[in-house]
Amino acid sequence: MNSQNTPVHIKLWHKDFWRMALANMFLTMSVYMLIPILPLWMLGKGFSSSQVGCVMGAFGVGVFLFGGFCTYLVQKYRRNHICLWAIFAIILCLGYLYYVRDSRILCDNGAMVFTFRLLLGAFFGLAQMILVSTLIIDTSESFQRTEANHSATWFSRFALSLGPMMALILYKLNGFGVVLIASAICAVLAMLFIRMVNFPFRAPADSLHVFCLDRFFLPQGKWLFLNFTMITTVIGLLLSMHLSYVFYGMMMVGFFVALLAQKFVFENAELKSEIISGLILIGAALLIMLNRKQMIVSYISPVFIGLGIGIIASRFLLFFIKLSKHCQRGTSQSTYILSWEFGMALGLFLGYSFFQDNVHLLLLTSIVIIVLSLLFYNFFTHQWYMVHKNR
Repeated sequence: MNSQNTPVHIKLWHKDFWRMALANMFLTMSVYMLIPILPLWMLGKGFSSSQVGCVMGAFGVGVFLFGGFCTYLVQKYRRNHICLWAIFAIILCLGYLYYVRDSRILCDNGAMVFTFRLLLGAFFGLAQMILVSTLIIDTSESFQRTEANHSATWFSRFALSLGPMMALILYKLNGFGVVLIASAICAVLAMLFIRMVNFPFRAPADSLHVFCLDRFFLPQGKWLFLNFTMITTVIGLLLSMHLSYVFYGMMMVGFFVALLAQKFVFENAELKSEIISGLILIGAALLIMLNRKQMIVSYISPVFIGLGIGIIASRFLLFFIKLSKHCQRGTSQSTYILSWEFGMALGLFLGYSFFQDNVHLLLLTSIVIIVLSLLFYNFFTHQWYMVHKNR
């Protein structure tokens, strides 16, 4: 049942917000579970590394496909229904891959796997844009919306470690099919949490443009987009290294440390200190991985990476929001999502296509990109942001 009026919530962490945040986490987990497993399955079926790279990169292209139609869909139809249909389409994609996973036709046709990954990215991008940039905002009061965006995005960040970690454990125990089932279950849980929330009815708008940049891409955020994409490309490169579940588990520890650091270390620090510190931490992790082979490296480096990307991503999200006008909050959130997903997909494409036989070169390339990102942010992006921010 849907009410005519938006419920009033004095506190942010009410039951509807928890449901939406958990829906965001399970939706993201359902897709991220395939990051380490789909390449393992493809390589086991005889696909080449370049084919794997193209398939993993297709996801980053897919997230852009429906973005320009997002405003039309959420203004013309019930936004929660569009989100649910997009998640249902993700489940259908996963179900199709489960059904044909041992088919000889699939194994001989890389285009089918490419199409699967492209559609998965397209439906995930649509669901994520509506969920994070619209539905979560609908469950929050106007004065809480920045905190709501910031908090809910942490749930998808934890999914980056939790999803692949669970997938690797399940794959080792029961194989690819069980991972696909678990991925579909996560998507179903996301649907159930969304269904549990009553959203206010909004009359369909008139004179809508079928395609527009609203709720899709923030043009004035182009330099933030470029800088953040450079950083997330490094994360994608690292995720192409066939990492263990221990790595993802320790990266989650780094995310928890990042949450504490934001509260107790960076709360009153200089504005640019978070991103610079985060880049230094990621660079240090890469240097450790490059020069040390001891077991302790597998515990220290992912903590540094999780801590670094945790504080960097949180600050970039706030930059995107503060760069936008009040009516563009959803657009700024979508632009952040696009930068995050496209950068990781680009890194996965490059990692599998060009660096599978040379981890040393992959780490060197990642260090170069991190250094360039640091220089670009320190000498250009930060000053540009301070001049152009709206809040």
